[in-house]
Amino acid sequence: MRHRLPAAALAMTAALLLTGCGSDSGSGSAAELSVKGAYIPQPVSDTMAAGFLTVVNGGGTKDRLTSVTSAAARSVTLHETVGSSMEEVASLTVPAHGQLVFKSGGNHLMFEMLKRKPVQGETVTVELHFAASDPVEVEIPVESATYNPKTGH
Repeated sequence: MRHRLPAAALAMTAALLLTGCGSDSGSGSAAELSVKGAYIPQPVSDTMAAGFLTVVNGGGTKDRLTSVTSAAARSVTLHETVGSSMEEVASLTVPAHGQLVFKSGGNHLMFEMLKRKPVQGETVTVELHFAASDPVEVEIPVESATYNPKTGH
């Protein structure tokens, strides 16, 4: 009887450890991406527009936004502001348990070679592509040219 109790305890401990490992990898270790606060100010130009949004990562692993596609433009590029100049970049990091913020005067999306100028009240569909996570589709509302979000992103 003494030999069975330690073996049963060992089996139970191993099962609990395996269960713990399994549930840990499913809850919070992978990137968990969502988008909030998306908008496009109605563009002045017929060929270019800027887009702003916040990518939220509720997971425990960072990811990288590698590209954005949209049927509204021939090209959507990622830009970051460094000092007083903007630079096109190939990707941007979405930190674990953090946010990647695109806001006026900072990181932003550039819709280039617009197929049609979007107007206030419409939405523009984009697909965000990541290095490790599945793409995220977002319906971005077109706001007035002077729109300034109250949250400040």
